[in-house]
Amino acid sequence: MKEMFKIMLILFVVFTTIFIFAKITGLLSLEQIEGWLTQTRNAPTIYIMAIVIALLFLDLFVTVPTLSLIMLSGYFLGYPLAVLASVTGLMIAGCSGYLLSFLYGSRVLRFLIKDDEKREDMKSTFHKHGFAMILLSRALPMLPEVTACLSGSTRMPFPKFLAAWSLSSVPYVLIAAYSGSISSLGNPMPAIFTAIGITSVLWLGWFLFHRKHKKIAANG
Repeated sequence: MKEMFKIMLILFVVFTTIFIFAKITGLLSLEQIEGWLTQTRNAPTIYIMAIVIALLFLDLFVTVPTLSLIMLSGYFLGYPLAVLASVTGLMIAGCSGYLLSFLYGSRVLRFLIKDDEKREDMKSTFHKHGFAMILLSRALPMLPEVTACLSGSTRMPFPKFLAAWSLSSVPYVLIAAYSGSISSLGNPMPAIFTAIGITSVLWLGWFLFHRKHKKIAANG
């Protein structure tokens, strides 16, 4: 477990650095994204959907406010189309992260963890707990990308990864897109309450998961 959290921390630092850079430069800020969607509001719906899909895919490389973007897609596209665009974007991002890490991640792991036994132990640990970690990954920004990369790097079976990623993404999108679709500039409360609710539930799940496995580790 120690080696797995070491790798997660390194990946988290990398994505956090990108996040800080994006914040400083204003790259892909919420205001910028909202401005783009507002400008294309009268454009064909397929263009707006393409923007949403592209931004969610880019979240794999440059941090994007995912929850807010999905809510905005609900507001600009309406519920069914927002769900379709958001799920498509998240699935492309997750599968791309898995595939890139599957192809190149093992080299990174060998560089970061020199000891073969420790590296195999880390892989075994992630295979054991990775499904639950992916399910709860949206509790924190950048954690979905971290778990997708770890899934590919440790060669988690793709069907298992896809099942966990889908279970983590689809309900998240259904709730967030719906709240955005019933919100407006004059009544943003559904989106605000949804954001608070989703974050609180996922944080609680992550806290309980971490506490459980901390007790298991303490008991030996």
